[in-house]
Amino acid sequence: MTQLLALAGVESAYGDSQVLFGVDLHVNAGEIVTLLGRNGIGKTTTVRAIMGLNPPRGGTVLFQGTPVQGKSPDQIARLGIGLVPEGRQVFPNLTVEENLVAFAARRNAQTAPWTLQRAYELFPRLRERRGNMGNQLSGGEQQMVAIARALMTNPQLLIVDEATEGLAPLIREEIWRCLRQLRQQGQSVLVIDKYVDRLIPISDRHYILEGGKVAWTGTSAQLEADPSLWQGYLGV
Repeated sequence: MTQLLALAGVESAYGDSQVLFGVDLHVNAGEIVTLLGRNGIGKTTTVRAIMGLNPPRGGTVLFQGTPVQGKSPDQIARLGIGLVPEGRQVFPNLTVEENLVAFAARRNAQTAPWTLQRAYELFPRLRERRGNMGNQLSGGEQQMVAIARALMTNPQLLIVDEATEGLAPLIREEIWRCLRQLRQQGQSVLVIDKYVDRLIPISDRHYILEGGKVAWTGTSAQLEADPSLWQGYLGV
């Protein structure tokens, strides 16, 4: 199985405040992998370390076997990583369609690249709202735009940070449906979210962060079989 992303001993800090203390994780091609943990435990910091937004102070980040620490976020994105950031960051003064095509790119010689048509098939609601400005969208619609926009870069790895944070239950279901569909299409995804019961059926493996380190890692079957992990590390 081809390993797309590999973190080894990654350390990260904000000023004098260290957040990550040697994080190890990997994502293989075609996998959906989750990064779990309580709020403030380092999940988004891990994403920022991967993307060069807060470069690691120690350890290595490899993408397709190539070290990416020290590269700019733009360089890392061009290598084939698409990020759906926490907070969505949809451009408020662009229409839905303009948001989607703003960073569209044909990368990695994909045989079935993401296009506007595919994005609208994944999220039919966006076709209906394609002429609306970003600031006219609901939080759920903005999250759909953020996911579709990242896919339009045709990434080999999609990272979704706080996939359903603050969304209504019906919209959360729409995001789970999207992830299931991406799984069927073989898209590699690293997803950060808190709804363990919904993540288990659509994910291959999981990492739980505690104290800035990986406290547990295993398969969906292993996580489902031990609910004490949910209580101990996630407070579910």
